[in-house]
Amino acid sequence: MSGLAYSGMGLGCIDCGRIGCHRRVTAEMSCGSVLRWDVRSPHTTPLIGVFDMLSASVAAQHYGGLFASGFGFAASYYGLPDIGFIAWPDMVNFVQRLRLAFPRHHLLVDIDDGYADPEVACHVVEHLERIGASGVILEDQKRPRRCGHVDGKQILPLEEYLAKLNLVLHTRQDLFVVARTDASEESEILRRVAALAATDADALLVDGVRSVEWIHTVRAVIGDKPLLFNQLLGGKSPRLSLTELEDLGVNAVIYSAPCLFAAQAAIEKTLLELKAQDGRPPEIEEGDVDLGAALTLLERNISRHHPK
Repeated sequence: MSGLAYSGMGLGCIDCGRIGCHRRVTAEMSCGSVLRWDVRSPHTTPLIGVFDMLSASVAAQHYGGLFASGFGFAASYYGLPDIGFIAWPDMVNFVQRLRLAFPRHHLLVDIDDGYADPEVACHVVEHLERIGASGVILEDQKRPRRCGHVDGKQILPLEEYLAKLNLVLHTRQDLFVVARTDASEESEILRRVAALAATDADALLVDGVRSVEWIHTVRAVIGDKPLLFNQLLGGKSPRLSLTELEDLGVNAVIYSAPCLFAAQAAIEKTLLELKAQDGRPPEIEEGDVDLGAALTLLERNISRHHPK
């Protein structure tokens, strides 16, 4: 497991991921600082999109970074597409539960367009930083917003987005802030990434980037500013391995919805099998999840079980 974060309840090395290794992580470092160190490391940092506490519990066993996905949360909490239904208190409450259960993990949060208003965006950022989020992603879409990998997106005038972004950057203390553009026209992408690279944002994300060649192009424009990539099954971007992304100079990758898509497929398969067997539950086989396995997973999240 790589990229474990510190949040006051334990230490993990951002080089080797080993709990208790003090080479580069100290008790004084904030969650934002630890993520910043990890993203600046030679390796691409993976952040796994989770949509509820159960999916996070599974993901946390395999990866040191979690991503509170807007797409996944809208689907799980509201049963609706990610087009602006999320209320910011709901997302803040979700992140608070995540941080309590996973005190050592990176925790990057999708705050969409900052919930439309710059003052609301800053208010949310203050809440998230105080409860231990590692970072946020702020996009330049305007309402009605869309998933970054679908057509029909509208974007704010650059000056308006920069004003919102800079207000957020001024408000945060040490939170890791990703500036995201949803521009799709090539010249506008280049204009925006150049402007975003000149801000104090910690990293940039061009959502829905369509080719490896465009990753090269963006990297050339932004210089040494850290670059994120959004890996979304069925999305517009190419499917790339961590090794390939590292070779391309991508510093971190968010996997927006692998847990959500896997859960939908598994639930569908299980219920079809139950229907086919006239409602008789199947025999438990090796690798299946039953009552005992579920309880074992969930009991790890109880606070008193966390190393102090």
